[in-house]
Amino acid sequence: MLTQRSASGKRFGRTGWLIAGLLLFTAFTTVATAADNPVQAENRHTGSTDWQLTRVKVVAGGCRSVPIEGYCSRQSVAAGETLDIMVSTNPPRDFRIEFFRTGYYAGRGARLMKTVDRVKGVTQPEPTPGDKDLHECRWEPSLSLTIPPDWLSGVYLGRLTTIPDGHEPYWQSYVIFIVRDDRPAEVLFQCSDNTWQAYNVWPSHYSVYTHPKGNQGPWADVSFDRPYGREAQYTSVVNDPLTVGAGEFLPYEFPMSYWLEKEGYDVAYCYNSDMITPDRGLKCKAFVSIGHDEYWDIRQHDSVAKMRDEGVNLLFLSGNSVCWVTPLRSGSSGAPNRIFFRGGPYGGDNDYAVGREKNHGPFPHRGPDEGLLMGARNVEPVNGGGDWTITKADHWIFSGTGAKNGDFIPGLIGWEYHGDPADIPGLEVVADGTAWQGGVNPQHWTATIYPGPKNNFVFNAATIWWAQALGDPPGHTLPWSHHSRPHGPDERVQIITHNLLRRAIASSAGSP
Repeated sequence: MLTQRSASGKRFGRTGWLIAGLLLFTAFTTVATAADNPVQAENRHTGSTDWQLTRVKVVAGGCRSVPIEGYCSRQSVAAGETLDIMVSTNPPRDFRIEFFRTGYYAGRGARLMKTVDRVKGVTQPEPTPGDKDLHECRWEPSLSLTIPPDWLSGVYLGRLTTIPDGHEPYWQSYVIFIVRDDRPAEVLFQCSDNTWQAYNVWPSHYSVYTHPKGNQGPWADVSFDRPYGREAQYTSVVNDPLTVGAGEFLPYEFPMSYWLEKEGYDVAYCYNSDMITPDRGLKCKAFVSIGHDEYWDIRQHDSVAKMRDEGVNLLFLSGNSVCWVTPLRSGSSGAPNRIFFRGGPYGGDNDYAVGREKNHGPFPHRGPDEGLLMGARNVEPVNGGGDWTITKADHWIFSGTGAKNGDFIPGLIGWEYHGDPADIPGLEVVADGTAWQGGVNPQHWTATIYPGPKNNFVFNAATIWWAQALGDPPGHTLPWSHHSRPHGPDERVQIITHNLLRRAIASSAGSP
């Protein structure tokens, strides 16, 4: 229900191996079979061929899209709940909004869920900077959306399109939100929206990295109550207009979501703030951190540690993860988890954290040693590019790849990674090698796996780019950083990921 207001891969999916003929017969129908999980049934719907942005106009180095831009009142929302969508158009123009669920959809990448043909648009004010340079928009809602009961958990894009006044071009951008649910699922896919927001400089230079006192200190507050610009980065790794308004989801995370849904995994979605309690994760077999997952509230760290201790498998298919403490607090409207700052480093008493405190503090918080959760840690420097080199080819994660020690995935390390393995009983280093900072300065990264207490495991891929080797959605642009780039889908990485997920799904807590 909508209320407008005036605005003052190459491999078969897992189910496909068993019922391949049936899948071929029904590939383009919307009729679910008895074997379908919710994601398989959803992906039988017809996808859209027109969900990407066509015409975008960004200013301030890509920081914002003045002709049309917006944000949502919550990061995630459940079926039956209402989401306010705040939009500004300058000059004032009416606009259309189309809601898409992202997924596989026979390779199309998204499904059109709902269209609102005309909404009144006005120019909404740029906020006056608050304490610690906080830019918190307090815009009037342009429309409200009550989530229908049949909208499956997923990452949703609202495509905003201006309606031209006479002979003029239209302009577009996105808003982004997650529909969450509480069903037991095989895989819980966490989008790294705290990191998107930490790097978001809207309207011009207001991220946690752009305060005059320094780019690594606790000086700046940031708010989810503002639009995203292009890719949300103050130094864009993917200079792609497709990303305007959608944070870092499309370049760094969507390739894995696209692949998971193609392969038929039962996946549910959440944001960082949905993980500050463990309840959602405890209903799933595997928790996946994907992409650039740098900023965690300590409550999230403790929740995910509890999930591990209760038998949930953890897959850190990410880099630079659990690096900075992110104390979430309510916004001025009272909505929870809308404002944060860089509260201090994770790392306990390790050199990395001590050095961050010395060089960029004082900080009000010090997080625990993230290596004891992930298996490997953040290191200094944390960025560079390189090949992902296999060092334990006889490990079960490489089964079916044909890999030998010394084989490598070209360019898969980047642009940030993990190293310095923790002293955990049973921990194994499965891949390690050199990352070249700036293309010339050698640094060491390490990928690890260790056993959990209840027949589960924790895997750390040690790279932001893991998803790049899984899927290639429509419109996707490969990243390039530190004079290095991944090559796109790689069957070996797909098989490794299948092996991890199949083991996770088969090894429910306490099973033999």
